[in-house]
Amino acid sequence: AALAAAAGIAVASSLYGLAPGGATASSHREAPLISADPTVDNTDLYAFVSPEREDYVTFVANWSPFSEPNGGPTFYPFATDARSNVHVDNNGDARPDATFRWTFRTIDKRGNKTFLYNNGPVTSLDDENLLFRQTYTLESSFNGGPFITRIRNAPVAPSRVGPASMPDYQTLRDQAVIDFPGGWKGFAGQAEDPFFLDLRVFDLLYGTDLSETGQDTLSGYNVNSVALQVPKSAVTRAGDPVIGIWSTTSRPSVRTTKSDGTQSYQGKFVQVSRLGNPLVNEVVIPAGLKDAFNALPPHKDATVQPAVDRVNDPEVPKLIEKIYGIKAPAAPRDDLVAVFLTGVEGLNKPKGKGVPSEVLRLNTSIAPAADPNRLGVLAKDNAGFPNGRRLGDDVVDIGLQALEGAVRTGKIVEPLAKGDGVDANEVAFLDAFPYVALPNDAAVNTRTQVQGTKQTRAGNAPAGSTGGNAPAGGVAAGAGGTANAAGRTEGRDTAPLAAGLLVVAAAGFGSFGFRRMRAAKVNG
Repeated sequence: AALAAAAGIAVASSLYGLAPGGATASSHREAPLISADPTVDNTDLYAFVSPEREDYVTFVANWSPFSEPNGGPTFYPFATDARSNVHVDNNGDARPDATFRWTFRTIDKRGNKTFLYNNGPVTSLDDENLLFRQTYTLESSFNGGPFITRIRNAPVAPSRVGPASMPDYQTLRDQAVIDFPGGWKGFAGQAEDPFFLDLRVFDLLYGTDLSETGQDTLSGYNVNSVALQVPKSAVTRAGDPVIGIWSTTSRPSVRTTKSDGTQSYQGKFVQVSRLGNPLVNEVVIPAGLKDAFNALPPHKDATVQPAVDRVNDPEVPKLIEKIYGIKAPAAPRDDLVAVFLTGVEGLNKPKGKGVPSEVLRLNTSIAPAADPNRLGVLAKDNAGFPNGRRLGDDVVDIGLQALEGAVRTGKIVEPLAKGDGVDANEVAFLDAFPYVALPNDAAVNTRTQVQGTKQTRAGNAPAGSTGGNAPAGGVAAGAGGTANAAGRTEGRDTAPLAAGLLVVAAAGFGSFGFRRMRAAKVNG
């Protein structure tokens, strides 16, 4: 019944007019309907205890994947006909006890005068040269109460047009960081996409010979981010520090376009996108249920038996066993049920019975790690994924290990320990709020071209990738290739590494189905 209702909501959302847009992907293409409407696609969700303010928790939610820096003249505004939400459950019933809601407004002064986003250098958010700008209103609701406006008409950091138009983008970013009453901090604007992974798995598992591994597929692209920092006491309940977090986007169920091009909206707001953990809808939920899952509220997750069955007996380990001979852990998978549906006992499982639901769970009593480990809990760093999610958590490698039984055994699955070969973001995150890096402003297609097994790359290469001048932790030339002074890799056929197909399995399925596929990124 819950699945049928969700399917009905998905159909209602399609009536809105989810026609293919100009962007290349949405929710990193995990569900058919939302893939056609990127401005309302929840790409990634992060939640962690703030490292410089340990009495506060930070939420970061992203939309509009594959925002290529040169995507003018419209660039990448937030959707103004939608509600963007972050929900928090603090009693384990999978229903929101706190909801933070952003709505956006556009101020477009171009009219019939110009096609330009700006008509001169922009040095501040209120610069008259900035012809297209946005503001947002943030509202909050606690314990089912009415929504209270926290701030109205707050400035949004614009899309980063380029150095001639925005010579000091850091200043624009700083002006978009807002201090609210009560110690809250807020931010909305464009940012470098923080997710890092290699997604060439779709090309016959990294070219069948590892020649396509170790490159951050999402490098070079941006996203639209909102970040919010609030006191722990605002989102937790007495006696239980564990919270469950998920983000959603809702739109009116009907959009009408008149002959003159103007649009109007009516009908009930319906949920069209949803995100908790960075794995479930991509790898666990089968294609036929993905749209319905995006429309389903978490408290109904456990009623959808086909989805629960896929958690208990997932597909990816079976594929790895079939193709690469690495035996899949025995079902039923109580370990994955804990990670994705109930919380892990002694780590982030809420007190009381609780309702199984797919949300990102965070134990706010666990202090930030002095030296964070990218593998999080698997590396004994309990401040990391799957206890919340920090920007630097390598959720692809962690997810692969979890699927292959590492949570059950407490040991890393050694044949898959190398993961996808992308261990860190190539752009450093900030040490303080809003943590996300400045958006990229160089064209993606100037940096990487893939021709067969040869890769040509200009400029600086991200950590763990091939070609160019690699920063600390990077590789100056790919396996089997040589780099010249111009930063160009003259590739040749790359022989399999010593671990052979086992490493392909690690790289391939470690990133298989994870949210978003992006191509080369430049230092911000």
